[in-house]
Amino acid sequence: MTLFKKIASLGVACALALGVTQAVAQEVTIKAVSAWAEGNFFSLNFEKFVQKVNADGKGIIQINYLGGGPKVMPQFEVGNALKSGVVDIANVTGNFYTSLLPESDALSVSTIPVQEWRKNGAYDYINKLWGEKLNAYYLGRAIDNMPYHLFLKKPVTKPDLTGMRLRGLPIYRDFFESLGGNVLTIPPGETYTALERGVIDGYGWPVSGIFDLSLQEHTRYRIEPGFYNTEVGVLVNLNTWKRLNDRQRAVLQEAAIWMENLNLENGKKWEEEKARQAAAGIQPIVFSPADTAIYAKRAEGTIWDSIVKRSPQHGPKLRQLLTR
Repeated sequence: MTLFKKIASLGVACALALGVTQAVAQEVTIKAVSAWAEGNFFSLNFEKFVQKVNADGKGIIQINYLGGGPKVMPQFEVGNALKSGVVDIANVTGNFYTSLLPESDALSVSTIPVQEWRKNGAYDYINKLWGEKLNAYYLGRAIDNMPYHLFLKKPVTKPDLTGMRLRGLPIYRDFFESLGGNVLTIPPGETYTALERGVIDGYGWPVSGIFDLSLQEHTRYRIEPGFYNTEVGVLVNLNTWKRLNDRQRAVLQEAAIWMENLNLENGKKWEEEKARQAAAGIQPIVFSPADTAIYAKRAEGTIWDSIVKRSPQHGPKLRQLLTR
């Protein structure tokens, strides 16, 4: 081989090596957590999202999934960790960061499918608000079309919870209290012990997920119908989002839309879940039509009154965008 050819060959090799280096350098890895343990129902869609991003984003973007709380961090601290940039991306419900963003409860009472949020301006409004108050970009909704229910150890015959101690979150505190209940804020992981020791008589919970914590062992009744719409979102720290290039953002956004569509067949899943609960000895409580109407009206009225009171500027607009 002539000297010229050797030099040319070396030049090609260097160019190829430089290209590989540049390709590797363009790939970015971001840190992620879930507010729930790995494999928990509320982490599953997010974990599928992570797998899709890491498969589709090779050479572009990867997610380093650190795991879920409370092992990784307390559940009610995930919002702070995202806001401050301790983590880049989080799977968390707005109910866990209402102290930072009171308007976040509005997402859990949306009656419009998340697919429509992208068309009617809701996503744009949410991201402006979430960016200003939480330093976050709301990438996608991991859980949708999923009602909450009130689960009890003993039966009731009408919407009267007088004297009952109930585990609750801020989102349905006003609702339960308006029916006479006494609401205690208890971390999800401590709910089983609270039931076992008689600290609480029942708890608000999404229709699915009670088996993850063995709550069915101390649950005998579920009030029908459900109320609200459980929200779990995938949020990206806004500073991280701004640092990503267009290709990296596109991988995340495409995976988020794919993840959202996993919820389209949830109605069938919940019927299967209720059958599983029935097999575990959990019976449905159905009030009279008049009492059912009172129960449903009280649920909707109390939460929106609370949201608008806390945020008179944004509450009415969120209600307009998120409900029919």
